[in-house]
Amino acid sequence: MLACGTLHAQNNLTTAATQRYFNVVRKNLEASADVMPAEKYSFRLTGGQMSFAEWLVHSTQRNYSDCAALKSESVPAAEQQAAGLKEKAEVSKALKDSFAYCADALQNMTDQKAISSAQVSTAFLHLVVHNNEIYGNIVGYLRVSGIVPPSTASRANQKGKKN
Repeated sequence: MLACGTLHAQNNLTTAATQRYFNVVRKNLEASADVMPAEKYSFRLTGGQMSFAEWLVHSTQRNYSDCAALKSESVPAAEQQAAGLKEKAEVSKALKDSFAYCADALQNMTDQKAISSAQVSTAFLHLVVHNNEIYGNIVGYLRVSGIVPPSTASRANQKGKKN
């Protein structure tokens, strides 16, 4: 039992980042992809911004790039293939596949590995920070479309539950 506590304590950074930030933003982005109607995937808040689909594709591509660095392997072909995706079903699937790829990379992540090189540290932090920035943008698209963002809906559901 002491060995498990020691191992867990040695990975406070990666455990907290994965559980509190990666898992949460993954759930919120995947749920956003599901809740946005297919006809809104080409929607742009303004002419100069990315469409809803382009934001999700951007997340997909960065996930593959960052998590390939975490896995010390070449960026998968799926990263480049995502660039041409526009339709809800294909964009949503690609996003979910990229998050699964990252979840796999995080399974073997330790604090020591996270700080082992500038490339790995940057990829680890970028994975969490950048996806939260993307979600922040996505929320505007959802709200303007009359959709309650998943993070807000989740909190509202929690308040409504009696323990």
